[in-house]
Order: sequence, then C-alpha cells, then structure tokens
Amino acid sequence: MPYNPGSVPARPVPYNAGSVPASPWWSDALGDPWRDPHAPAAVVLRPTTTGAAEPEPVVDPDAPRPPGNRSVLLVAVVSALLAGLLGGSLGYAFAARNGIGGSHTALGGNGASPPAAANRPPDSLAGVAARLLPSVVTVRVASSAGSSLGSGFVVSPDGYVITNDHVVEGGGTQTFTAVFSDGNTVSAKLVGQDPESDIAVIKLAKDGLTPVQFGDSDAIAVGDPVLAIGSPLALANTVTSGIVSAVDRTIQAGDPGGPVRYYAAIQTDAAVNQGNSGGPLVDGGGRVIGVNAVIKSLAADEQSAGNIGLAFAIPINQAKRVAQDIIDTGKARRTVIGAKVTSGRTTGTGVRLDTVEPGGPAASAGLRAGDVVTRIDRHPLEEATDLIALVRKYAPGAVVTVEYRRGSETQTASVTLAADAQ
Repeated sequence: MPYNPGSVPARPVPYNAGSVPASPWWSDALGDPWRDPHAPAAVVLRPTTTGAAEPEPVVDPDAPRPPGNRSVLLVAVVSALLAGLLGGSLGYAFAARNGIGGSHTALGGNGASPPAAANRPPDSLAGVAARLLPSVVTVRVASSAGSSLGSGFVVSPDGYVITNDHVVEGGGTQTFTAVFSDGNTVSAKLVGQDPESDIAVIKLAKDGLTPVQFGDSDAIAVGDPVLAIGSPLALANTVTSGIVSAVDRTIQAGDPGGPVRYYAAIQTDAAVNQGNSGGPLVDGGGRVIGVNAVIKSLAADEQSAGNIGLAFAIPINQAKRVAQDIIDTGKARRTVIGAKVTSGRTTGTGVRLDTVEPGGPAASAGLRAGDVVTRIDRHPLEEATDLIALVRKYAPGAVVTVEYRRGSETQTASVTLAADAQ
C-alpha cells in the first residue's frame, strides 16, 4: 500500500514503558535490516538510566545448541549399532559353520548309518577283491614274433604262478614279466606247459609272496556268486562279478593246426574278455575255483570277440593237479579211460567206443568195442568231446561209474582211470 505522509504524525512518539510489551523482538527494532523506515511503527529507545532491568537475551533459533544430554544419547545409539553388528557377525559365522542360513544351500539329506555292505567286511565282494588283487598278476610275453598279454595268480610264496598255456605259447626266445596290482614289475621264466589242458606255470624272480587259497571246484553249484579278476584288454586289476551259470560244460578249443584242448568247464556270466585268460575265477569266500580260459562270442574272428555273458574256466581241481605235475616233473599226466572214440561219432544218446585197449581201464571194467557209453558219474554224453573232457577232469586213479548200452541192454561198471604212457 503506498505511503501517505498525511496520515502519520510528523514527529516520533515518545517511549512509554507501560504501553509497550517487554519483548526481545521489539527491543532491537532499530537494528532490524528489514524494517521499512516509512512504515508506521513505534520506535523503542533504550533507557540510559543505570539499574534498570536488562532485557531478556535473544537466542538465535538456528545457532547450534549446547550438547547437554544429546551426547549421552549419541553414545548409546553408537553402542547399540556396534553390538548389533557384532551379534550379526557371530550369528552368520555360526550359521555358515552349521550349514544353515538364508544364502547357504545344503545339499543332500542328513546322513543315516551306512548300510552293512558299505562297511566292506572281509566276506563282501569288495573285501574278497581287496584280498585277492595283490596275488593276481598281469603276464606279459615278448618275443621276436610279437608280444602277448594275459593274467595269472600266485600259488606259492616262492613265486610260482598259474596261467594259461595259450598265454605263454610261442616259439623262439621269449621274455616273461609279471606286473603286480601295485605296479611293481618282476621278471619270470617258463617252468612248463600242457597244451591239451591249457595250463602253464611260470616262476617269478621274487619270493615272500602271498599265494591264493584254493577252493573245491567239485563242490560249487549253479547260482553261486563268483568274481573274475585279471587284465581284460590290458586293463589291469579289473574285477567283474557274476554267478556260476553251469558246471561240467564240456569244451573243445584250439586254433586250427594247433593242439586241441578239452576240459569240463565252469560256465559263468561274469564279464571276461581277452586278457582275462589265466586269471582266477573266485568264489564268494575268496577261494580260487577256476582258471578263466575261453569265451563264446558272436564275432567272426578272435580279435573282434568280446563278452556276451558266456565265459568258461578250467576247474581248479584239474588246474592245480596239472600245475603240480609241471612243477614236480616238468610235464603233466593225462587221464585216460583206455578206449578210443571218433570225434563226431555219436548215437544221439551216448558215445560209441571204436576200440578198447587190452588191459586198460575200460577193458578191465568189462567194456568192449561197440559199447555205447551214455553217462559218466551221472553226466550224460552226447558226443565224443563229452567223454574226453569229462575223463580228463578226474585225476589218474579216480574211480568213476560208467553207464553203457550193449545191444538193447543197459549196464554199469566201475572204471579206475589211469595216466597215459606219455
């Protein structure tokens, strides 16, 4: 609003202490920089008389205030923050150590007691394998004609090892080495071999060894658990498991032009491949019951042959006997019945004897040429291979019951088997 000088007295109004409130906001009016000098206002003049009451001091609301109780509050807040930080750190450390917490994911459930099989007692398959592996070796044969590889197992503390004849066969100068499960390599020499039984013995240049334990191959039954140990396809220390699939499975094996091998084998479905030859077939108690020797395959040639669940082992009773002969005399005795048969000549229900040696085991028991042998110790015969393989299963001197047919009459005889003259 414009200033009108006619409406305001021209002279200042005298200070009346009784009419103006004693307020600090009015006591400093003359120093107010925002005061309009032309505005109608009362000007307060400070009294000059001594002894008058001092005006109330003006406090600037924006000026910093003295700390007072605020310092105590600040210390309390900082202490609380530090305590919270320390408590949180300790809680996180405890959660991390015990696998809990929002950001930590625990994998798996709470571990229960392991099953009995995980404890691996000595009679478990794992326990048996651990006990046998130090006694099984990889047999390597090198010659000018090439090299071959098979398996074997220690049968005496002074280093005798049983393997297959077809692992060590070959001509010329040969070098033999055996590699143990721990990687140690030992030189060896050939003690002897028997091609027809497919058993050979080598001697390691090391003693203080742990031999395997022998089982009784005549006491095994179809369905018994077994392990096959060896170096299939040069993969040393391989262990496979299966069962006894059949017993007294008659086998005729051999390469064209080579020796013909006969034995009444233990059949198993444990995986066996090239390189397993000569290795042990072990029962559930860790006793050797056979020597892995041959497999059946659908492959057209031997190099392509692989496991199809049909593997065959030489019964240990036969292999042990042959090995003992080789160690003692350098050669093995062959068990015979004293009669000859023509391979393939069968009647469908037995094997016809072509000739009977005078004074031999069969003749001494009353058998004649032309008789048809149908069973040996309850094992039925269907072809000549059956008769040869089953006879060689027994040791010389064993007595077997032979069932035969002469004309229309069926008879039985006790035959004492003998060793051949070779």
